[in-house]
Amino acid sequence: MEQAAHRYMIVVEYDGAPFNGWQRQENGLAVQQLVEEAIAVFAGRDVRLHCAGRTDSGVHALHQVVHVDLDRPMRIDKIRDATNAQMRDHPVVVREVREVTPAFHARLSAVRRHYLYRILNRPAPASVDRGRVWHVRQRIDADVMHEAAQSLVGHFDFTTFRATQCQGRTPWKTLERLDVTREDDEIHIRAASRSFLHHQVRSMVGTLAQAGIGRWSVQDVADALHACDRRACGPVAPAHGLYFTGVDYPPEALISPGEATKA
Repeated sequence: MEQAAHRYMIVVEYDGAPFNGWQRQENGLAVQQLVEEAIAVFAGRDVRLHCAGRTDSGVHALHQVVHVDLDRPMRIDKIRDATNAQMRDHPVVVREVREVTPAFHARLSAVRRHYLYRILNRPAPASVDRGRVWHVRQRIDADVMHEAAQSLVGHFDFTTFRATQCQGRTPWKTLERLDVTREDDEIHIRAASRSFLHHQVRSMVGTLAQAGIGRWSVQDVADALHACDRRACGPVAPAHGLYFTGVDYPPEALISPGEATKA
């Protein structure tokens, strides 16, 4: 497919609560549709965004990365500010824009993706963070959760933690990081991998929470993984506690057209 002359990498932040996920669809407003329509206003034509990782309905993003091709060069501050102006009535903002070479691809160039899951662990429910954390009343032992999480780090068949509707080619993934820490009344679970299966993070968090509240043992979590059976998974954690927090790219993927010319 012929490439447009000017490719831009865009970092997007959004509250996923009012959206039917990232991907454009027919049954409701998606973040992709909103951002594409905002850019089309000043681009003068329809545009298509490619993202680093799709998020489900209700999932938030602090650092979603997308790219778009435009027919003419534009100042990066204009792209940011003009897009944000069109989206001002929605909880979506463009945080950063940079021009990259046509070799950059938001999804294909990524070498690692990062997620954060937030659990509010106290008797009282959330107020200002309502819809942005999973509220669990029972006392969670974060150290037990972390210990159990380490049995999931590595290269495994993650069928147990894979949604039945997942369209991934294989259930085998390499989970590079799965850390659990307590920060005051919150439990934070941070996960990193080159790629994830559909609902993998939420499935792992829900299972680990069973160990954290004492319903499962650490060994039960490991046994669930090796069962390679979706029925062995614990309850899936709700979408509203999950955040897409970042993407890693090799330095050569992020060079600008000017830097490429110098090279």
